[in-house]
Amino acid sequence: MTRLAFALPFAALCLAAPLAAAPSDYAAVVADSNRLADNRKLDEQRLPAEVMDFAGIKRGDVVADWQAGGGYYTEMLARAVGPKGRVYGVFNSAFFKPDVWAKVTAGRPNVLTLAAPQSALQLAPGSLDMIFTHLTFHDLYLGTNRAGDPLPDPQGVLANWFAALKPGGTVIVADHIGPAGDTTAIAKRLHRIDPEAVKREMARAGFVSVAESGVLHRSEDAHELGVFDPSLRGHTDRMLLKFRRP
Repeated sequence: MTRLAFALPFAALCLAAPLAAAPSDYAAVVADSNRLADNRKLDEQRLPAEVMDFAGIKRGDVVADWQAGGGYYTEMLARAVGPKGRVYGVFNSAFFKPDVWAKVTAGRPNVLTLAAPQSALQLAPGSLDMIFTHLTFHDLYLGTNRAGDPLPDPQGVLANWFAALKPGGTVIVADHIGPAGDTTAIAKRLHRIDPEAVKREMARAGFVSVAESGVLHRSEDAHELGVFDPSLRGHTDRMLLKFRRP
């Protein structure tokens, strides 16, 4: 299968204006009445204002929302980076929903969707200030995705992330916390991942761990059930980590 690099749109954005100060009120970003109603319903469990504050998103940033789903964070990131910034909703084209993304991009000219077959997802070198991955890092270790497509080697994906970030760029990982053990087996069985495995894999790819937050910690989750279990869905214990490209 032909590999696809998103070089042209990214390259143009490397000439963006210098970054201004970070937005001081992420709560206002969350409260934006233009967000999709289905996305707003998830705010109480996801604490997006706190997550974006931890991420340190700035005006003018160029951000890739990796495996962006229904655009939950894409909508908010678009407002946080402002009109001189850019947000790319990146995902496997097998899960692209044109009707949903027509609504996400409506009135948000700084949002672009980058959909491609899983094996062809490649980010252009030196093009990004941040890669934001929400509840999807463990998916790198599933072997195949829900469409049955084989997934690329996780280290190959992380190597592409490293190359895509400008020096000093960051990766934000929010994901379901899993027990220690075989990363692939745990991801397949529970859709979780051990935070230490994330740190180990990111370090192996050249990233430096710079911060972590317990804002998404849920003590009632013992990390034993799959994340889609009805008794736990939407209320899992989650890690929130920040890594930097040197």
